[in-house]
Amino acid sequence: MKKILLSLSLITLALVGKAQNCSELFFSEYVEGSNNNKALEIYNPTSNPITINNNYRIVRYNNGTNAATAEANSQAYVVLGAHTIQPNDVWVLVIDKRDPNGVGTEIPVVSNLQLVADTFICPDYNISYAIHHNGNDALSLQKNVGGNWTYVDIIGEIGVDPVNSWSDCPPFYDGSCGAYFTKDQTLIRKISVKNGKTANPSPFNVTLEWDSLPNNTFTNLGTHSCNCNQVGVREYVKNSQVKMFPNPTNGSNISFVSADKRIESIVVLNTMGQEVKVVKIDNPVLNTVQNLNLSKGVYFTEIIFEDKTLTIEKLIIE
Repeated sequence: MKKILLSLSLITLALVGKAQNCSELFFSEYVEGSNNNKALEIYNPTSNPITINNNYRIVRYNNGTNAATAEANSQAYVVLGAHTIQPNDVWVLVIDKRDPNGVGTEIPVVSNLQLVADTFICPDYNISYAIHHNGNDALSLQKNVGGNWTYVDIIGEIGVDPVNSWSDCPPFYDGSCGAYFTKDQTLIRKISVKNGKTANPSPFNVTLEWDSLPNNTFTNLGTHSCNCNQVGVREYVKNSQVKMFPNPTNGSNISFVSADKRIESIVVLNTMGQEVKVVKIDNPVLNTVQNLNLSKGVYFTEIIFEDKTLTIEKLIIE
């Protein structure tokens, strides 16, 4: 599962050098859905593959549990086993509730969330409740460095119970004001974030680094847009030739025709580099017609091929 970003500002940056502060894994998406619909996405912002083999872990600070208590309790964390995250790629972790006969606390994760999972995590609460998170639980991603677990990223404020959820106005937790952000919501890391939180946020102002989407939104899992993308423009345009017509267009019935590679998905970005639409094609094709239903303006379309390479075309909606 791979998503590479190209924004107008990044076009210039890619030609002159590499992005900064993009040196370590961080959380890129958080899902706290209904029942057992729980997931976390981890993003590799670097230009090299990162291989994980029991040297990273996720810790849940249940109901405001402090660091010392949670991190000494094996039930509160899960050590992540062997997996390699490719450059600018993500790893989607979903709680392993797949039994179709499950009831009560064993209700299965919905099928569209199961489909985007790269790895299913221990479902037994008595062994690990790390990904049984609710809206009032902080989470950390940690790395073992020389025998010591160090913070790579933190969601929430460790040691603080926000009652139900962190919110979007001071003091940023339940009962203050504003909307719930971490309860019954999906959080997506903002495109401008290039590294995780390595110190406990106090307070945790979720709006600074995260966008919130409605309950049980899974459509962005498996992809992440980030200004850390370090691939140069020349690498994009060599992948394949794609003709897109009509262009300009009113946004309906746009044809995408590839000369030699089958198209797997189409990602549309606005001029700020923000993802506005993703079209996934179940059976990759050489040509496809899509109704993108976009507002008037200038966009960039990333046409991603079956072999995970891509090319980019400018699109004008009139």
